[in-house]
Amino acid sequence: MSIEVVGKIGSMAMIRKEENDIDYNIISRVAAELHPGMVFVTSGAAEIGRVDFMKRAGRELTGDRQEVKMDYCAQGQIILMENYRAFSRPEYSIRQLLVEHQHFNDEAKRENIRKLLLRAAEQNAIPIVNYNDPVSNDEILKMELNSLKQDHEHVVECVDNDETAAVLCELVGAKYLVILSSTEGIYRDAADPDTLVTDVLAQTPEALLQKVRILQKSCDGASRAGANGARAKLEFAVRPALKGATVIIGHARHGINALLERKAPHTRIGVVRD
Repeated sequence: MSIEVVGKIGSMAMIRKEENDIDYNIISRVAAELHPGMVFVTSGAAEIGRVDFMKRAGRELTGDRQEVKMDYCAQGQIILMENYRAFSRPEYSIRQLLVEHQHFNDEAKRENIRKLLLRAAEQNAIPIVNYNDPVSNDEILKMELNSLKQDHEHVVECVDNDETAAVLCELVGAKYLVILSSTEGIYRDAADPDTLVTDVLAQTPEALLQKVRILQKSCDGASRAGANGARAKLEFAVRPALKGATVIIGHARHGINALLERKAPHTRIGVVRD
């Protein structure tokens, strides 16, 4: 059985900012749509861990920023998995896969991941993937990446789960990459909702790349501190699109199926041949 869809949800799409709480409506809707033949990349561990800690302790953690993030991620990861298990269909198995950048920069480890994901599809299971943030230290990460870049032309960094999802889409040869965000898609002007770009389509990879580069020049802003915004999202999305996948970027409230079926606004990126 092949993988048809790699999905990804962003951190801020899973949080009700006004109430500083988890958006269970979003998580339950998305989880209910997951099925074997999908791989789902989830962000949200740090934000959900922070919200959960505040509810229990009545305060936020203080101290070293990197250590606080790691602690929140360790607390939030279990809550994420509890919710994916609770809201997914009971006949499907749910499997957790925590990855790090070195797993994708080593040929043997990449192949192990690919086989694991394909086996899950055959075994009626849905892999839920996240970066292994609780053990990720920025200083160590930078040193490891710099070392890899000395010997490799292209290095997978996985500093953003958009990149993780794009890499997995290429790895398993998925037909669709669906990125669920806290916006309706990519805007030419983030402050103007009327500038949503619905299609970034071309008949050749070269023409598609040119369209993406032009669009990136007008992209600015990000949904949260530390995020890389629409420009980086396009950079990660274009790689699987050039290899033949259709990339869909839309709001998480619409769900995966509505975006796939063009029943909700979104940005669609890909090579469309006659």
